[in-house]
Amino acid sequence: MNIYVGNLSHDVTEDDLRQAFEAFGEVESTNIVRDRFSGESRGFGFVVMASKEKASAAVTGMNNKELKGRNVNVAEARPRTTSRRPSGRGGGFGSGGRGGSRRGGDFSGGRGRGRY
Repeated sequence: MNIYVGNLSHDVTEDDLRQAFEAFGEVESTNIVRDRFSGESRGFGFVVMASKEKASAAVTGMNNKELKGRNVNVAEARPRTTSRRPSGRGGGFGSGGRGGSRRGGDFSGGRGRGRY
């Protein structure tokens, strides 16, 4: 079972997570999500436990418990959706947003300010 662990201190390591959750049963893996540019913790991670029963006990036992100075939020992880971005139109040129439109050479953003 995959477990979400939130509100992690930036000092928590994957070994710290493993030790905390091993009190409830066998831990298959731990992962702290990190910023891809700075490498710094984003404040949440995941623990995978072999037994669903022991994982449920870990969720109950670890939720709102202190780990390196912070009370962590623990819950069963939800499956990831297929898209990482929200649906709909994004920002940038040509989106009709503040950046303006590139149609017909008019960069005014549709506010009647003339041509670029």
